[in-house]
Amino acid sequence: MNQVLENILTRRSTRAFKNEQLKDEEVEVIVKAGLHAPSGMNRQTWQFTVVQNPETIEELAKVIRKLLNKNESYNFYGAPTLVMVSNDIDNTNGLADSSCALENMFLMANSLNIGSCWINQLKTICDNEEVRCILNSLEIPQNHIVWGIAALGYKATENNKENKITGVVKYFK
Repeated sequence: MNQVLENILTRRSTRAFKNEQLKDEEVEVIVKAGLHAPSGMNRQTWQFTVVQNPETIEELAKVIRKLLNKNESYNFYGAPTLVMVSNDIDNTNGLADSSCALENMFLMANSLNIGSCWINQLKTICDNEEVRCILNSLEIPQNHIVWGIAALGYKATENNKENKITGVVKYFK
């Protein structure tokens, strides 16, 4: 089977991570894959913010738990690395550009046997004062929305479950 297709077909969201930090080289190649994603008009107005500090991750999870009424165990599934993908609020392609970058990172992580999961809670609460304080401390520009977060880490368990494919494809020739 084609390696690219095999990587796409075997990628799954990971929701249980080992308490072990990724190697710097692994994070760098995952971020590099994101940077090479397509962007509308090649504007590349995104910023990738890598967060590996456990206290910062917990502080962010705590604020999300409070604002979005998440249960007390919410913690990005215990991922030791978060890559926050933000984009200029005025970029009409910001969500699409960020989504392409995240998918590239998820596929690269899968190819390295590293687990990943899309976290999307921040997109609607970036302007909240408590959230913005954390984003400011991480030097995420004031005019950026965090469209998604790649939660990354070594898988605590293997997810061998097949994805249920429910999309519709129609051909007109």
